[in-house]
Amino acid sequence: MVPQHSFSKDARSSLILYVPDPDNFINAVEEKSIQLKKSQSFNFYEKGIFIDEDNTQIEAEIVIFATGFRGVEKLKDVFESSTFGDFISGAPRVPLYRECIHPQIPQVAVIGFSESLSNMYISEMRAKWVVALLEGAFKLPSVSEMEKDIARWDDYMKQSTEENQYRSSVGTLEIWYNDRLCKDMGMNRLRKVGLFANLFEPHGPLDYVST
Repeated sequence: MVPQHSFSKDARSSLILYVPDPDNFINAVEEKSIQLKKSQSFNFYEKGIFIDEDNTQIEAEIVIFATGFRGVEKLKDVFESSTFGDFISGAPRVPLYRECIHPQIPQVAVIGFSESLSNMYISEMRAKWVVALLEGAFKLPSVSEMEKDIARWDDYMKQSTEENQYRSSVGTLEIWYNDRLCKDMGMNRLRKVGLFANLFEPHGPLDYVST
């Protein structure tokens, strides 16, 4: 289970896993009280699970299936219209302006599909952005301008994440991304007091509470 790719690439793709107690988790894996297995098929038996891949039986009280999910298909299936569904799935990466709105379907905002290193925090910022849009604080650019902005983001993903370029993610650019949302909403993007603090101190949810 040793990663075969770089930490920085995973961070830019939002593929980093946060483990609340990493020392105990790693120790549990080494002691085999937690076992990690890959298999295309399996069966349960009275005391646990049978892994077909290597013909092993594992006694287990809890089995967790880390299967992933087909997020694009789920988003596509929201729409009864096949045309709207094709707008979502027709491009290699779901094309959302500000990672929220498809240029061809501006009546629908998607929050939570595009990931970051702290999903709840970034989703709250997007929700504020959508509320400001609905209240008339700003207007969306033209369809062509939104598509150009998405294309620039696609280029960045290709250069920085390579094989993960099709993921919807803001990765390690949360502050820069939030700056753009703040600018759209008419909020001051400098959220801390002093230039040094804005340049070098970490930013978190509390920095974006006030306008």
